[in-house]
Amino acid sequence: MKDLIVIGAGCAGLTAALYAARAGKSVLILDAEGIGGQITAAPAVENYPGVPVMSGMEFADRLYEQVTKLGVEMELTTVQRIEDGKDHKTVITEDGNFEAKAIIIATGAKHRHLDVPGEEKFSGHGVSYCAMCDGAFFKGRPVAVIGGGNTALTDALYLAATCSSVVIIHRREEFRADADLVARAKKLPNIQWVLNSVVEEFLGTANLSSIRIYNKVTEKRDEIPADAAFIAIGQEPSNAAFASLAVTDAEGYFVAGEDGTTKTSGIYVAGDCRAKALHQLTTAAADGANAAMSAWKRG
Repeated sequence: MKDLIVIGAGCAGLTAALYAARAGKSVLILDAEGIGGQITAAPAVENYPGVPVMSGMEFADRLYEQVTKLGVEMELTTVQRIEDGKDHKTVITEDGNFEAKAIIIATGAKHRHLDVPGEEKFSGHGVSYCAMCDGAFFKGRPVAVIGGGNTALTDALYLAATCSSVVIIHRREEFRADADLVARAKKLPNIQWVLNSVVEEFLGTANLSSIRIYNKVTEKRDEIPADAAFIAIGQEPSNAAFASLAVTDAEGYFVAGEDGTTKTSGIYVAGDCRAKALHQLTTAAADGANAAMSAWKRG
């Protein structure tokens, strides 16, 4: 039996493991996909204190190396549920059961879909949710980015360096993205703007070739040529398997304070799966540290 099991190997989960291990606790991390979470898709991390610039993959690799040197163990497996016992918790996975005195759920979030015709058909054939993963396949070709937040603008800037043109499709006039990102994008001649518009359909034969949009102001439809569409419209938490153990909000995020405590004794939450104003590496790290300390104080 471990002192602590951390479910999720993103920034929050790895930070929780780091703090727990430094406190002398035995720690096991469980994750189905590997280390790093969504940050591994980021071409550059520029807003983490003390790290001027670093790729998301390098950031994750360094953090993982740091925790494993402290004796933290990891298993690649899909967690199905948690059973709450009197003196311990049992994590049920597809590869067996694991026991611990406390659990930190740091399962993060996944990309939201538009749910429009053609999205599923062209997924992997022009429709993508990761510009860094797939952008290189469209060098010198026209692409589109859908969204108005930091991820969308960061994707557009990244793609503009290699693609012939980038069209940003956003449903509003104003952007949620940081002002400096918007300003940088507006300086690039190969970035175009299609505002107050929503995607109605992705079109093509074997691969994506264009996007049908609807302008909510002019009430007109148009078709934008694009060999790829990178969807960046937000995320949804990966909390369904654990919803009975903690309070969730209308969007499915765990409702918990900064200490990560839930309604179930010995179960804590951290990172992007928790409802909060800002989902960033810095807040994920803070969540992980706080949750680990809550578990440590519990004994």
